[in-house]
Amino acid sequence: MFHNPSAASWEYPGPSADPAVEPFHRTLPDYSVTPLIPLPDLAKQLGLRHVLVKDESNRLGLPAFKILGASWAIHKAIASKCHLPLSATLDELGTAAREAGIELVACTEGNWGRAVSRMAKYLEIKAVVFVPGFMDEATQEKIRSEGAEVRVVDGDYDDSIAKAREEAEGKGAMLVMDVSWEGYEEIPQWVVEGYTTMLTETDAQLKAMHIPPVTHAIAACGVGSWAQAVTMHYKAPSNSPPASVITVEPSTAASLLASLSAGKITPIQTGHTICNGMNCGTTSTTAWDVLRKGVDLSVTVEDIHVHNDLLELHETGVRNGPCGAATLTALKKVCGDGETKRVLGLGEESVVVLFSTEGEREYEVPVDA
Repeated sequence: MFHNPSAASWEYPGPSADPAVEPFHRTLPDYSVTPLIPLPDLAKQLGLRHVLVKDESNRLGLPAFKILGASWAIHKAIASKCHLPLSATLDELGTAAREAGIELVACTEGNWGRAVSRMAKYLEIKAVVFVPGFMDEATQEKIRSEGAEVRVVDGDYDDSIAKAREEAEGKGAMLVMDVSWEGYEEIPQWVVEGYTTMLTETDAQLKAMHIPPVTHAIAACGVGSWAQAVTMHYKAPSNSPPASVITVEPSTAASLLASLSAGKITPIQTGHTICNGMNCGTTSTTAWDVLRKGVDLSVTVEDIHVHNDLLELHETGVRNGPCGAATLTALKKVCGDGETKRVLGLGEESVVVLFSTEGEREYEVPVDA
C-alpha cells in the first residue's frame, strides 16, 4: 500500500465537470441510471456506517462502464472535426462522419474496445480494434459482434497500443483511446469527462436515499482514467469536505503503485490477473498529475481474494466481474489494517462507495480457490 497524507487536503484546481455530459448520455439507446446497492451486513461487519456498490453490470446495454467515456469522447471528437454543435443527434453525427470518411481505431483488453465498437455501430462507421495476444476468443467475439474488425497483436497491451497508433497514423483514422501520452491527450481527457455521469448519478442516489455524501470512494485502476475522474470529482472544491480516494490494482499489474512509489510515471511488465481490464503497465499521462496529488491510498490485491469477494457479492445479488469485486477486496484489506483504517478515518460515520465497473463474465478461476 502507498499512503499520500497530503492528498487529504488537496483540492482539484481544474474546471468543474461539463454539465452537458449526463444529458447527452440520457439521449443514448438503453440509458437508465445504474443501481446503487447498500450492503448493510458488510458495513456492520467492518464497523462502517454505510457501504454501497455502484453496479455497472448493465450500462447502456453493455456489461461495463466504459461506454460512458467512449460515447462522449467520440461524440465530441466527431462533432469537432465535422463542425457540428454538441447538441447534434446520433443520426446527424453519423451522417457527417460517413460523409467525412471517418473510421475509428482503438486497442483494448475487452470492455473499451466493445464500447468504441458500439458507438461505431450507432454511427454506422467502421471500427478497427487491436487486442493483445492473451485475449480469449470469447472476448474477441463480443467485440466482433458489434461490427468491428478485431486484429490480434503478438504482445501485451502496450504492444497493441503501438499497433493502433501505427494504424491510425497510416490511414488518417480517428484514434480513440482512454490512455494518453505526450501529443495525444485531448480525446483521453474527454473520456474522463464522460465518466462523470456515474459520479453525478451516485451523488443524486445517495441524496434520494437520505444517506450523507461519500466519505471514501474506492476505484479500480488500469491506465488511470477512471480513477482520475473519481479523484477530480471527490477532490473538487464543491465537494467539501473532500472524500478520501482509494485505488486498487492487481498485485501483478500495479503500475500506479510503482509510479507513486517512484514519484514519476514508471512503466512495468505486468503478469497474469483475472482483472483483465486492470492489466495495464503504464499510467496515463493526463491522469498522472491528478492521481499523484489526489489519491489518498493505493492498494494492491491478490486474484484469489478478488475471486472470493466476487462470490460473496454474487450472493448479495451483485453479479459483477473481477474488476468490480476488487474494490471490495481493497476495502477489506484496508479495514483489516488497524493503523491504515485509523489514518484514513474509516469508522462508524463513514459512507463508502465501491465502484463496480464491470458485470459478470467468465475467467480462469485462481488455482488456490
